[in-house]
Amino acid sequence: MSGAEIAEDTASWRETLGGGRWPAFALIMLGIWLMAADALVTTTIMPSVGRDLDGFAWFGWATSGYLVGVVAAASCAGWLSDRIGLRPAMVGSGILLAIGCAMSALGPDMPSFVAGRMVQGVGAGWVAGFCYVTINLVFEERYLVRVFAAATSIWGVATVLGPLVGGLFADAGNWRGVFWLFAGQAVLFSLATIWLIPASDRKPGSGALPLMQIALIVFGVTLLSAAGVVETGPLQLVLVPTGLGLLAAAVLVDRRARTRLLPRNAARFNTLIGAAYATYFLLLAGEVGFAIYAPAILQFTNGLSATQAGYVVAVEALAWTGAALAVAGSGERWRRRWIVIGAACVPVGLALLSVVLASGFLLLVILGGAMLGAGFGLSYSFISRAVMASLDEDERATGSAGIGAVRDAGAATGAAIAGIAANLTGFAQGPTAETVAAAGFWVCAIGVPLALVGLFTASRLARITAS
Repeated sequence: MSGAEIAEDTASWRETLGGGRWPAFALIMLGIWLMAADALVTTTIMPSVGRDLDGFAWFGWATSGYLVGVVAAASCAGWLSDRIGLRPAMVGSGILLAIGCAMSALGPDMPSFVAGRMVQGVGAGWVAGFCYVTINLVFEERYLVRVFAAATSIWGVATVLGPLVGGLFADAGNWRGVFWLFAGQAVLFSLATIWLIPASDRKPGSGALPLMQIALIVFGVTLLSAAGVVETGPLQLVLVPTGLGLLAAAVLVDRRARTRLLPRNAARFNTLIGAAYATYFLLLAGEVGFAIYAPAILQFTNGLSATQAGYVVAVEALAWTGAALAVAGSGERWRRRWIVIGAACVPVGLALLSVVLASGFLLLVILGGAMLGAGFGLSYSFISRAVMASLDEDERATGSAGIGAVRDAGAATGAAIAGIAANLTGFAQGPTAETVAAAGFWVCAIGVPLALVGLFTASRLARITAS
């Protein structure tokens, strides 16, 4: 990999932020911060929410409802930005996110809190989707790796600050203050959009909202989310395949529809966009079980506090950030290699974690988590760059926003599968030495086959980009 190759293929940071692009860059980073920090802070304060609202029976729905909202919004973010314009769409997404935060902060009981979380999810899904659209519209191909590396670094910062901020509010007995804090930041996002994003003179797109595809996706993710929180094994075994069937139906319907939600080749795994979307979905589905269950398992096996366990799991995000920044300047040949190498790290990391997560060997758990994070850090920005560079003018908005929708659908699927594995071990009835050992193995091991298929699609993607 020569310096000339890097200089030719990848712009420097000065070039990336020059030419009037820094305002859009700053807004994108703020939007990603809202998504990242919200997820990490909320995880830390949820035990306090459950105690105050007497809502441990609804505990899983606080995350599931949010996830349903995120996927529903991300699914139509590209369509919406095409129809009403990017600036008004982004302003509205920030306002809706602020409203959802206020609903959660004011919720007197768990059902109203979950409703607020769902509204938050819609707002956050639109914020994330519109940020991807902005990246594609503002930044040329040679800037994309730098932009995605910076976005990854925001996740790293959120990883350090999120559990700390959540812990401070929770320890002070003021978990509602977290949501007021994020409501203020969401309003700031809307105001900044008015200043930083110019009004577009682009003619609005035409065509009806693809309601059938969106409905199938929402119902599919809802069933998958429900499977992750119900405790009845047979019911879970019905919900998961039904939910996956609805997601598959959404892709097939979209492929034949006049008004599409995803790029036309999204369902064809022998195309660049199809292989990339499949890699997103499969790797996230394989990995998410560790992020969900490791904190509770580590508190039991190693006697860690919630904040300490959160920081152990956060090593994954830190490794993601470090790896992404380390390879951001790679040339074209190495980009293809990093996609495959990164994808290979995920099943290897999961296999290691399945053995050591409940063992009490904390250093090996940290190593396994770091391997997962490094895998995504090495590959994710290059996959995203390949996707955006392949889109034509008509599909730039839908294809860019589709990255978030596919990613979150994969997370929902993986969460449901890991939930079934954990519940079948008896973990839902309370942690014991036996249930923790079994759950620690299965929530990671069950993701290995998914990640291996993701490695296959990543290899296919690398071959396609080389041709």
